Formats: sequence, structure tokens, C-alpha cells
Amino acid sequence: MSTSFKLHLFFLSTENHASSVMSAEVALQKFSFPFACSLKLSSQDNVTQKGSSLAKDPELSKLKENPRLVEQNHVKVVQAPVEYKDQVPESTKSPDAGDTVAIQLSVSAEASRNAAVARQSIAENLRVDGEDQRPAAKRQLSSESAAKSITAVKKSALRKDPNEQRHLQQKSQLGQRGQLKAALPGQRKRRKDLFKSSEVFHRLDSSVIKAGAELKQKCVYDVKTIVQSITQGTRNELEQLRAIWVWLCNNIEYDVSGYLGRSEKLSSPEEVIAAGRGVCCSYSNLCTEMCREVGIECQEVTGHSKGIGYRQGHSLKHVKSDHLWNAVLLGGEWFLLDACWGAGQVDMQHESFVKSFDDFYFLTDPEEFIDSHFPDEEKWQLLDKPIPIEEFEQRVFKTSAFFKMGLRLISPLHYYIVTDDGEATVSLGFSRPTTFTYEITQHQDLLHCGSVEQKESSNSSFGLLTVSSRSMKLQLLPPESDTYDVKLFARSENATTPLVWVCSFTVKCPNPRATEDIPENPFLSWGLQPAAGSLGVIGSSQSSEVVEVEDGVFDLVLKTCRPLMVLCELVHPQMEAAVAKCCLATQIQPESLTCHVLCPFHGFYRLSLFVRDYENTEVKFQNAANYLLHCKGKVVGLEDLFPPNLGSACGPGTRTAKAGLSRFSHNSAMVSTQQGKCNITFHNQQDLELHYVLSKKNICSTFPVSRYVFCTYTDHKVTLSLSLPEAGVYRLGLYARITSSEDFSPMCDFIVRNLSNQVMPPFPCVYSAWGKGCVLFEPRMGTLEPLSWTLFRVRVPGALRVSVVGEDRTDLKLNKSRVWEGKVFSGEGLQQLKLAASLEDSSEMSVLMIFDVKQLQKEDIIRT
Repeated sequence: MSTSFKLHLFFLSTENHASSVMSAEVALQKFSFPFACSLKLSSQDNVTQKGSSLAKDPELSKLKENPRLVEQNHVKVVQAPVEYKDQVPESTKSPDAGDTVAIQLSVSAEASRNAAVARQSIAENLRVDGEDQRPAAKRQLSSESAAKSITAVKKSALRKDPNEQRHLQQKSQLGQRGQLKAALPGQRKRRKDLFKSSEVFHRLDSSVIKAGAELKQKCVYDVKTIVQSITQGTRNELEQLRAIWVWLCNNIEYDVSGYLGRSEKLSSPEEVIAAGRGVCCSYSNLCTEMCREVGIECQEVTGHSKGIGYRQGHSLKHVKSDHLWNAVLLGGEWFLLDACWGAGQVDMQHESFVKSFDDFYFLTDPEEFIDSHFPDEEKWQLLDKPIPIEEFEQRVFKTSAFFKMGLRLISPLHYYIVTDDGEATVSLGFSRPTTFTYEITQHQDLLHCGSVEQKESSNSSFGLLTVSSRSMKLQLLPPESDTYDVKLFARSENATTPLVWVCSFTVKCPNPRATEDIPENPFLSWGLQPAAGSLGVIGSSQSSEVVEVEDGVFDLVLKTCRPLMVLCELVHPQMEAAVAKCCLATQIQPESLTCHVLCPFHGFYRLSLFVRDYENTEVKFQNAANYLLHCKGKVVGLEDLFPPNLGSACGPGTRTAKAGLSRFSHNSAMVSTQQGKCNITFHNQQDLELHYVLSKKNICSTFPVSRYVFCTYTDHKVTLSLSLPEAGVYRLGLYARITSSEDFSPMCDFIVRNLSNQVMPPFPCVYSAWGKGCVLFEPRMGTLEPLSWTLFRVRVPGALRVSVVGEDRTDLKLNKSRVWEGKVFSGEGLQQLKLAASLEDSSEMSVLMIFDVKQLQKEDIIRT
């Protein structure tokens, strides 16, 4: 809701004296109640009193003909503390006593000293001959509009020397216009309204730094000379102010020795400039003096700051303020700046000043400035809703980097946190991809302790840092009943500079939670890393929260936008590296990466994944994701872990596709069988020469493990048949090559888990002559019963003759289906049966495979 009203000033003339006619503009600035009022006086308003009109006044006609005279007698009402009553009282006096102007003002008891000067100025400038007061129009104003400020300044009609006039104008501004001229709520200009980026000052800043160095070399310590030099060529007040601020930040260092009382603090501007050092008041005094030289209205602001020496949790209510900064008037509005904080930081551990130009403290927005600076006078908060000092003490301390990175505080809103069931949570939001880490240490009173930069790793055993697309969450798990300091560090995702301090919290832990050890995470945060997208990882099957692993088995799938290679790392406080290697199996596919994980111990695991482009082997693997796994139920036995010699590519994927192997019957790397036997089929489109290897750790078998896999290759279809001798986990490795002169290259590994305790027989021992197109129909087992007849059925493309050779030779016959078949007597089991063929390109018989005949038992021999 808003209310508008007009204030009319009446000017009446007598026969003996012509009154002066003045026009005034009144602007009410900021109101404490939730609506705005505006006060306006128009020089064209006609006010009638007892039948007379100002429009008919002859003096007014003269003024209309001479607008310059009107301008010289202009009265400007800008700001002075007044208290409006609910109704303006009427009063009348005889016009014979002269003409006057009456304004009923009730001065607030809480108005400042400058307001008193302004009220005196109103009384002096509004004095006219006569004492007659005409009835004033009644105005209904809310009692909530009390203690508002206006100041009246009358411009002199006399022509003065330009320098003298400029000096008087500056003095008038500092004395009478020193009150705040705040905008209406929501209408205040922000820093970005003055300039979009500090890059616009790049040339100016460089020029000022260069000029400052030259002046220092010439031992120039005069404020006026320095200001003239550094502001030469500036085009407006903003650039002049920027030049002054940049010069201060680059030429004055903080006097740490003086602050600590080990040397005398310098006082005069010349001493500070000559020594090149000073404390906060030196910066603010110099800023004020230099601004005065160019006619910029500048005020020194006293108050508290969360700088060096600040102790979180200590009340400031009855403590003397310890810091000074500046407020400047630009374009009719006040802005805040602190050259002391803009020059660098103090390293209290080494008792030294670290020069670090911080542009954030140049015309900082009040909503951000209030987090670290609290003025003694409430008006200098420049906030629509000023905060009390208790709120300032409780606010989270945020460094300039916090605002530069566009971070926002989600929770908590205050710096002091008490754990709930041994846990506390901190959450920040961000608009641009950001990398985070944190540091948790024993509590220290001083806020500014430790480094403002953080290395790539941190002690993550006491917290879980997770980062999503637009926010980060830190779950803190303090190890003991104590009070801790928590610092958050951040940097832009693509930056290579160290992470910098952005905000701080104090955590009180009355009762720590009994937790298992959490493995260190040297890769900053849990879940997908902020840089994962640039590495080609666009999604994950798992969020950044802690993963509760059921039955000791966990599968993670990362979605990719291009083919990638992946390496995985699994860490547990009690697990050795050799065991960890047997807990991981990775499947690399063109659009996804799958990691199979086994957990042999209870507790927390760190699973880290590293990726690089599939084709670019020269690029190093980079961390893309980290997950915290928690296994508290069933675990996997050490005998059931993956084989130790697994390759990096398990199951069909990018490598097999590039080699022309396709249409796999099992698309996963994991194959399970309940009967102890299974078939894996796929197509060999490029007609590669294949090789396969079956292995198992600590296998107990009469025959070599290679006898338990059999390959059949017809047309383009390949079938790998498995017949496993015992329960357990096997590795089936598949290799291929284009020509016989090349080495076999690994294609993929299958992990075969046999759940059957039944002992399956081996296959025949196969030789190289058994090639593409050959099919064994019967017998499929590689061991034959003795003293028995066995039907042989086999297809051998291009064979002229196929025989089974034992004690005797039995030739097989070719039927209409192009299958060689015939019954063969196995004998007494003292020999092997060889399947041989005479092929088209050779007149000799080549051995295709060998069958073992079981030996007769003693009772069978006696019976025969």
C-alpha cells in the first residue's frame, strides 16, 4: 500500500513589501512501515486563500518571465529527521504582521546530530518578512511514519569563485546532506546496476597501479597530488572512486605489527602513505580524504567486523567496535566499500600480511556486506529490514569467494550447530558446477585460523560430502564429544587453482554416534564428481547417498555419452589390495560402464571409478565418481570372490563390438548355472580366429580345466559349451586374432558361477584340425565307459574319410545329412579313442579329438 500527498508552501505579499517566491521539491525516502509515502510540491499548483490566487501575483509573473531567477531562489528539501503527527494543526495570524511560511515539524528524539543542523537550516532558509500564518491543509498520516528525515538546502543566488563554490558545496554535502538518501524497498540500485563486471575497469586499474608505483618511486606523499595523478582521465565519479580504491588496495598494506601493539600506529595520511602501511582507520581516513579531493561524498562507518581477532560465539553487544570502512554517495544512493579488506588478508599464524586484491569489497551489496560488517549506526546497514547485532553474531561467516562463486546457504542459517544423534548436516546450493571439500578440526576461538586454501584431499573420516547437480550436502559425524570447527572449501569445476575457503561453522557434539570406520576419500566428494560430465559420464544408477549393500553384492551402472575406458578401486579399512582386486569386475559398453562389486567384510567401503576416452590411450584416467558402500548384513565368502586374473573388460562391450563379435546370448559379464553346465553363443561376423581359456582358483579335478569347455563354430555362430567339474567361480576368457601371424588379443571375460555340487564329465581333448563347421553330435562326453558300444555322430566339412582309432579302427559312414556316424567298441579302458579324418587338402589322417576310456574296476575284471 502506498500514500501520496502534497505539501504546499504559501507566499503572500503586502503593499509595502514584495515577497520572495520559492519552489520546493520534497522527497520522502525510506519508511520503516510496509508502505511508501511520497511528498510532492508542484510549482504550477494554484492555491486560493480568501479569494486571492498565487497565479495572479505580479511577482510570480516576473519569475515566470525570468526562469533563471526562479532557479536561483530554488529551495530543495532533501532529508531531515521529522516526526509527522496524525494531523497538521491550523493556525492563523493577521496579514498586517507580514507574510510567512509555516511548517509544523515535530523532531524525533532519536534523530542524529546532522538532522539538527538540517532543521536549523530549514528555519533559516524559510524565514520571510511578516509573521502571518495561513491555515494549512489537513493531512492524515499514519503514526507509523514517525522519525522520517528531510533536509532543506537553499542555493545562493550570488555568483562565487568556482573553487570556493565547490568547497562550500562539499562542506554543505558533508554537513547537511550527510544523512542517508535510501531508495524505496526493492528500488535500490545494486552493484551490478553500476557495472556488470570488474573487467570494465581493467584499463583503469592498470593505469592506477602504474601511476601509484611511479608516485612511490618519486616519494610523493601528498594526498591531493596523488589523487590528481591517479584520477587523470577518469570520466565520472564511479571511475574516480574506483581509481582511489584500487590505489589504496595496492599501495597500503595492513600494519600487523601496529595491530598487535608491537609498534606505534601511524596516524596522519602522509605518514601512512610514506610507510605504505596502516590499520583499518588508515584506509578509511585516506579514502575519505581522497574522495573529498574529487568532490565525492564519503563517510567513515564504524562498527564490528568478522575479521582478524573475531571470536565466534562471543557477544558484541557491549563491546567497543573495532573496525572502520566507508560509505560513498553515487547517483543519489549510498554504497559500501572496504579498502582494508580489499587489500588482502592477515596470516595470524605467521603474523604477516598477505597481499591479495579482493574486488568483492568495492561497492558490495548491503545484503552481502552485512554478513561480515555490522555498523554502529543502524542506518549504515542500508537494508530494507535492518538486523540486530544478535542476528549478526549468529550468521554464518561467508568469505568473498562464497558470493563470487554464486553459492547460497540452504541449511543451517546460523553458524552454531548441535548434532542430533551424533550427526549434523550442512547444505549449500550453487548455479554453476562447483567442486567442494571440507576440513574439520578441534574448535579454536579465533575465526581466522588456518589456511584460506585447501589441497585436493581432506580428512573425510568424519563426514560424508555429496554433490548433486545443484547442491552439496555434508553429513558430519564427529568422532568424540567435543566442539569442532568446520570449514568448507570450493572452486569452479574447471579451475585448476586450489580450493578456497567459502564459509565456516561450529559444531557441538554432545553424544557421538557409534560408527564404523569410514575410508578416506581423497577425491573430495561422494557420488558423481562435478567434472564427470566433461569426462563423458552423464548419469548414474546410484545417488550420492550411502549405499546399503544387500547380500554382499552391488552393481553400479554409469551412463556415458561416448565410449570410455574405466578402472575401479575398492577400499575397506580391513581389506588388503590383493583381496580388493578379486571384489571388482567391470563391463565396458559403448554407452555405459558397469561395475560389479563383492563385499567380503562388514562396514564401509569406498568405490572410486576413473575414466578416460576409449580411443585416446595417452590421456590419463581421471576420477569420475566415488560411492560410499555400507555392508551390514550378509557378506560374500573369500572363496566366492571373483577370479584374480580378470581383465578390465568383462562381458560383451565396446571391444567385442569393434572386433565384430555380436548377438551374445549373455549380455552381462555374470553367468550363473544351477546344473553345472551351460552354453554361451555369439556371432563372429569377421571370421576371426578364436581362442578361449577356462580357469578357476584352487580347482580339484582329474583332468585339465581346459577339458571342460568345448567350442563349436558353424557359419557365423559360435557356441562355447561349459561342463564344470565343481561348484565355484570360473573365468572364461575369450581371445581373437585376424591372422595366424598375429598374437591373440583379449576380447572379454565371462564370470561363471556354478551353484551345482555335481561333478560334470569333461569334453574330448580337441586338436587344431577341429575347425570351423565341425560339429560333434555324439558322444558329447570326453570319457567313455569300457567294454561298451558307443554311437559316434560327427560332421566334418570336406572330409573324405572319418575313423575312430583304438585297438581297432572303425570307419564312420556318411549319411544323407552329411553326418558321419557309426558304433564303436570302447575296449577294456587301457587306451584312448582318437577321432581322425582325411581332409580334402591332405591324404593323411589328422586327429580331430581324443576320448578317454574309463579303466575297469577290479570287480569288473574278475567278473569278465
